[in-house]
Amino acid sequence: MDVLVTPTSRLSGEIQALSSKNYTTRYLLVAALAEGTSTIYYPAHSEDSDAMRRCIRDLGAIVEEDEEKIVITGFGGSPKDVKELNVGNAGAVLRFLMSIAALSPEVTFINVYPDSLGKRPHDDLIDALQQMGVEVEHREGKLPITIRGGQARGGKIKVSGSVSSQFLSSLLFLTPLLAEDSEIEVLHDLKSKVVVGQTLEVLEQAGIVIHASDDLMHYRIPGGQTYKAQSYTVQGDYPGSAAVLAAAAVTESDVTIHRLEENSKQGERAIVDVLRMMEVPLTHHNGVVNVKGNGKLKALEFDGDAATDAVLAMVAAAVFAEGTSRFYNVENLRYKECDRITDYLAELRKAGARVEERQSEIIVHGRPEGVEGGVEIDAHYDHRVIMALTVVGLRAKAPIRIHDAHHVAKSYPIYFDHLRALGANVEWIEA
Repeated sequence: MDVLVTPTSRLSGEIQALSSKNYTTRYLLVAALAEGTSTIYYPAHSEDSDAMRRCIRDLGAIVEEDEEKIVITGFGGSPKDVKELNVGNAGAVLRFLMSIAALSPEVTFINVYPDSLGKRPHDDLIDALQQMGVEVEHREGKLPITIRGGQARGGKIKVSGSVSSQFLSSLLFLTPLLAEDSEIEVLHDLKSKVVVGQTLEVLEQAGIVIHASDDLMHYRIPGGQTYKAQSYTVQGDYPGSAAVLAAAAVTESDVTIHRLEENSKQGERAIVDVLRMMEVPLTHHNGVVNVKGNGKLKALEFDGDAATDAVLAMVAAAVFAEGTSRFYNVENLRYKECDRITDYLAELRKAGARVEERQSEIIVHGRPEGVEGGVEIDAHYDHRVIMALTVVGLRAKAPIRIHDAHHVAKSYPIYFDHLRALGANVEWIEA
């Protein structure tokens, strides 16, 4: 399905932030790894979290759910012997479960999105698993991937963090269950350290002990641990809300979003600070963000590694700012559902934005007068690209048609419903 985004001068109203996809997938996994029954309140409902639900069921967890909670009886450290797992287009789910599959005799992760997840590399995690005695069959580090486990051992492990922090998080979920103590050294650089902090937070809540260095580059993990069955409450999602906040910033608006905790460990909460730096009128108190946009924004420079999943929305806002904005340290955006630098900027240019790319930077020459629009653009199967391009369409001079916009369901299935509730002129049309 495509979406037609028609210029919209004003947004107003209140919405509840969706629950965090990142926390939901992690809580689902630690609940499955526990022996006993855990409850997750206010879980996210998206294609990614659905993929984790489906896979932990296949691995032997009992999953019961209603509108407000999920109750999971875990399989502990002994997943069911299953031959295949389908993670859909969920990269984090794939990477987390590649390590957990090392507890099974043989599991093949199939390739159902060859043009998206099927293109993403996983070599760094594969190398780390092989250091642990796990046999991995793969095609140049890409799906389909077969894990032959059952003999995984702890010890000294080295893993690169220069492409994704998900490889490290994956190992942190597995190593506490192994008989031996483990030491993990992160090589090169570590992208998205804030997200590793979320993993460590969830592991601690699940009763797991991990000794991390202050710079998050070295870890000592005692072996022989067990995950404890617990109750978890999922907080509101900043990455998805970033696009709604950006939409409010570039229009005349009075938009309120609830359930966005000020002290959240989600790096994407930086979207609030970024919009403040861009001189967008807003307040943030008691988990409630209110934006009273006037369509006027100032350019800024920002280190995007601290808020990876909000950068595209920030760039969309910067398209209409006065001056030149620079988002640096963002190379890991190239290794997502698409190349979120080259592919995204190509679509922005079609819409009339003035943008430049470097290997690890995005430069935006703002156009406060707006962009032309009146074009059809490609979503590249990427939910973050879809949301950010929609923000640009709201301030274009003519409608923008976004192809394959239904892929927004990967993280935010009701994104367009929320925008419509705030007054945005967006409509589904047949492709």
